[in-house]
Amino acid sequence: MVVALIAANCAIFIYQMTLPALQYHLLAYKYGAIPAVLLSGANLVEVMPPDLRQVVEMSGVRVAPLQPIWISLFTSMFMHGGLLHLGVNMLYLWIFGNNVEDVLGHFRFVLFYIVCGLIAACAQMLMGVRSPLPMIGASGAIAGVLGAYYVKFPQARVQCFVFLLVFFTVVWLPAGLVLLLWFLLQVLYALQSGGPYAGQGGVAFFAHIGGFLAGIALIRRFLPRRRRLRPADWSDHR
Repeated sequence: MVVALIAANCAIFIYQMTLPALQYHLLAYKYGAIPAVLLSGANLVEVMPPDLRQVVEMSGVRVAPLQPIWISLFTSMFMHGGLLHLGVNMLYLWIFGNNVEDVLGHFRFVLFYIVCGLIAACAQMLMGVRSPLPMIGASGAIAGVLGAYYVKFPQARVQCFVFLLVFFTVVWLPAGLVLLLWFLLQVLYALQSGGPYAGQGGVAFFAHIGGFLAGIALIRRFLPRRRRLRPADWSDHR
């Protein structure tokens, strides 16, 4: 299912790239999760930037949110704003997702992934109820996978690149340490951003935080009773 999720995200991104500029931007507003639309009842056209709104009005294109509008919480998880956005998310999913899928099973993993993504989106929206910006990306759901990995495989070793000025080296670090540092960075960035989307390129850091905490809290509830890894087995996963 990790491979299927990566393939689905990549296929949707390729489709996005084939669209004309207007349809490309409208796709994010229609299928992205917009707090102002979902929580404050704002009109979809009203939350668009003035230049995009003007183009829409001049072109006569009819723009309406999905019905029911909460479906956008799901569809937003399969859209990305650029190649780097997609690449980083899929890399994290590829590295950490397979072991989590191994312990959960295929169906439970997909359900866990979606639930964490929904919780992550809700966490971000609650921090900016009137935000007009569409939230897109799989990072909230993937943060839940990282949280699950932190619980189940803290002693697994992760290969990391360490840059020292113009030089770099490769080191093996415990996954628990790497993921804890990642989480603390998300908290730091969220506190420094000045708001749910302000600065930092519009990154939804609160979605990362919410997804990671959801993964930690829910992983044991999603585990099949018949499949429990002993602590001695954890170090075998890389």
